[in-house]
Amino acid sequence: MPSYVITGASRGIGLEFVRQLSQDQNNIVFGLCRNPQRATKLLDLQKGSSNIHVIKADLDDVRSLEAAATEVAKVTGGSLDYLINNGAYTAVEHASLNITQFPDAKSLEDDLIAAFRTNVVGVAHTINAFLPLLRKSAVKKVITLSTGLAATDVILGSDFNINPQYPVSKAAVNMLVAQYAVSLRDEGFTFLAISPGVVNTAEKPPTPEEIEGFKAMVKQFQKYAPDWDGVPLTPETSVTLMRDVIAKAGPKDTGAFVSHFGNQKWL
Repeated sequence: MPSYVITGASRGIGLEFVRQLSQDQNNIVFGLCRNPQRATKLLDLQKGSSNIHVIKADLDDVRSLEAAATEVAKVTGGSLDYLINNGAYTAVEHASLNITQFPDAKSLEDDLIAAFRTNVVGVAHTINAFLPLLRKSAVKKVITLSTGLAATDVILGSDFNINPQYPVSKAAVNMLVAQYAVSLRDEGFTFLAISPGVVNTAEKPPTPEEIEGFKAMVKQFQKYAPDWDGVPLTPETSVTLMRDVIAKAGPKDTGAFVSHFGNQKWL
């Protein structure tokens, strides 16, 4: 039975990965999140599916990740086929600022370090925690969600410059993926960094300010990709596209950074 671990599974793209993968009763799906008791949508999915396991884990707490790997091993017999690193840090307070607009040096430093701690170090700790299980699989696929904003040509071509801690940390995680790919190439692993596209993961109606902000973002992205229609993907569509890319990827592709289309088309 194919086994999947998805981090950040309580909402959005992570929740949709759990939903789609659990529809195949041959799959064993583990949804990891910081606060399972608050993950109502994930728990609702679990109630309706016998193949979903919800496990507490925090990307900023290596011990919790190691404990989660132990719990997964108990169910699978010690192996894991797919690890999907979806969980990530996104700033809230300073998300609308560019790199020159932070109120002080400490705010900038704190945000960059927080993003790096979760989006890079947290991913490394997650991979390392599950590596012994992955090594016992014939599949050995490790998928890490990135963003097209981690591509410098997108930033330079669109002039998109707000929330810098997110693309900066995601560019770093792309290199982390490449480092694992090279280190474990001889063992038949497939490491992939993948952008989900522009996805609407909002759980409530947008405010007027958020609507205006999105319109401005669309204009910037269309400067880079004039043919983009400006319509965000649903989590369902994004995950469906990514699953197709993941299914087709193999050891020959290890270390690649691709879009939900499986290439360098980000929008």
